Amino acid sequence: MAFDFILMLTADDRTIPDARARLEEALEGGARHIGFKDVGLPLAELKGLADAIRNAGGRSYLEVVSLDAESEMASARAAIDLDVDCLLGGTRAEEVTRLTRNHPLRYYPFPGRITGHPSVLEGPAEAIVASARHLAELEHVHGLDLLAYRFAGDVPGLMTQVCAAVEKPVIMAGSIDSEARVREVAGAGAAGFTVGTAALAGAFPADQPGFAAQVRAILAMTTRGRAVSTSPRRIALAAHDTRKAHLRAWVSRHARALEGHQLICTGGTGRMIAGANPALTIKRLQRGSRGGDQQLGALIATGELDAVIFFADPTLPHGGDSDLQALTRLAILHDTPLALGPSSADMVTAALLGETGRAGY
Repeated sequence: MAFDFILMLTADDRTIPDARARLEEALEGGARHIGFKDVGLPLAELKGLADAIRNAGGRSYLEVVSLDAESEMASARAAIDLDVDCLLGGTRAEEVTRLTRNHPLRYYPFPGRITGHPSVLEGPAEAIVASARHLAELEHVHGLDLLAYRFAGDVPGLMTQVCAAVEKPVIMAGSIDSEARVREVAGAGAAGFTVGTAALAGAFPADQPGFAAQVRAILAMTTRGRAVSTSPRRIALAAHDTRKAHLRAWVSRHARALEGHQLICTGGTGRMIAGANPALTIKRLQRGSRGGDQQLGALIATGELDAVIFFADPTLPHGGDSDLQALTRLAILHDTPLALGPSSADMVTAALLGETGRAGY
């Protein structure tokens, strides 16, 4: 996630009764990441909501608020039955992952001790950070859902400590109701944040009344927050053989801004870029001819890439044309930015890394 806003159709930790109608307003406002809780509506209505989010091209999230073991397991089974993209929350990761490990959903449990309803995060901070480290080490945990603003202590400090302690993405949740808090979340290194009750209550300054205007206002704040975000971006790099030199030159030109971010490359491209820019963090996949493009496609499908940069040569026939077409289809399907040349790559990275980039141009 490239510092994204997740709209929760919830109030007071429950899915709102008119969630289906509000979804239409949310989509009108431009929301793409949309979630709901496991309580508040019958399962059949939650399924209709999840299907509607998917059919609109969005990414769906179910957040667990159940505190007892039986209810949490029921919620995990509901997430599987609803076929949501992401399961957020819950405190029994070992048990939940026994259910979710064979399902494509991404799982983000709560670190720390959660009590009450609405949920509260209890400390001390050191124990929450230790819990975050433990959860992040579990194979089938893909990230964390931190109830940061439900913590009574130093919230910015806690967020920064948790993000620094783990390599997996951290989503911040709970009472984010102002642009100041959005900026705090971004600066702490979070991959995203959730807003529910505050948007429904009209807490954010907007240019018009109504829920859609609230969504647009929060999205604008998200864009501004992205400019100060310290969360590493995950950018895929690949090129046809006749465009590899162009990609190497482009990476060298942007090397300072790309430092500290995660670059995922097909095999030959990765070796070339690492040789020219040893300070960059590069993960190499298989060569394109040996399945590297398919590996990139899998990362797009699971939401693990913030952008794909593939320098393509349209003038010559290529055996890899079908692979590029497949990547293009997946990028569209999963709303992942795709750049096929230097100018579009400039625009994508400027948007992802902020006006000056993480380390500056």
